[in-house]
Amino acid sequence: MSRAFAAIGARLPQGWGDLGRQIGILVAVDVAYETVRGLADGQRAVAFAHGQQVIDIERSTGTLFEPSLQAFFLPVNWLVDIANQIYLNSQFSVTLSFLIWLYLFRNESYYFVRNMFVVAMGLALVGYTLYPTAPPRMFPQFGFADTITDFSNVNHDSALAKIFINPYAAVPSMHCAFALMIGATGFRVAHHRATRAFWACWPLLVAWVVIVTGNHYWFDVGLGWMVAITSALVASRLLARARPEAWSWRSRSPQEAEA
Repeated sequence: MSRAFAAIGARLPQGWGDLGRQIGILVAVDVAYETVRGLADGQRAVAFAHGQQVIDIERSTGTLFEPSLQAFFLPVNWLVDIANQIYLNSQFSVTLSFLIWLYLFRNESYYFVRNMFVVAMGLALVGYTLYPTAPPRMFPQFGFADTITDFSNVNHDSALAKIFINPYAAVPSMHCAFALMIGATGFRVAHHRATRAFWACWPLLVAWVVIVTGNHYWFDVGLGWMVAITSALVASRLLARARPEAWSWRSRSPQEAEA
C-alpha cells in the first residue's frame, strides 16, 4: 500500500502535500461560498422587486428577448433536456473536472486559475448579498418557463436544495462566469484544434443554456462575464505580483509539452 501511495505521489505534479493543500483550499472556499450564498438570500419581496427591475430595464431598452427565445426552443424536447443537463452539471461537474485536469496535466497554469476562481466567488457573494434577485423562472406572467422543474422533475426550490442554494442568486450568473474562466483557459492551454474550438464555444453555449432554462436574464450573463474578467485582472495585476514565482499565468507551448 505504501509503495502504491508513493508511486502515485511521484506522478503528481507537486506531490501529495500540494494536492492536499489545493483540495483544502477549494473545499474551504466552496463551503464558505455555498453557506453564505444560502444564508444571505435576502427577503423574498426585495428579490422579486429586483427581478422586476431587471425585467423593466430590459423592456425599456427593447432587449427582453428571453421569453421569445425560450418559446422557440421549448417544443424541441430533446434540446431542452440537453440544456437542462448542461445547466445542472456545468457549474460544478464540468468545472471541477476541468480544474482536476488542469492541476494534473497543465499544472503550471492551475494556480493562476485557482486564484481567479476564488476572487470570482468572493465578488459573486457581494452581488448576492447586496442585490438578491429572483430569476426569470419565477415570473411566469412574463412568459418565462422553469424548464428544470417542468421537464427534468428536479425541484431546485425544494427545502433540501435551499439549504445551500440561494433561490434569489440570479445576479451575477456564476454559471457564465465559471464558463468564461474555464473556456478561456481551456482555449489557451489545449493543444488540439477541436478541443480549442470546444472551449471557445463553451461560454456561449452556457449563456444560451441559462437563458433557455429560465434561470438567468441576459443582464445576469453580462454581469457574470464581467465578474470573470475582473477576477482575471485581479489575479494577474494584484495576486500575481505578490507571488510571481507561483501565481503568475504560465502556459507551455505544444513544443515544450512534447519535449
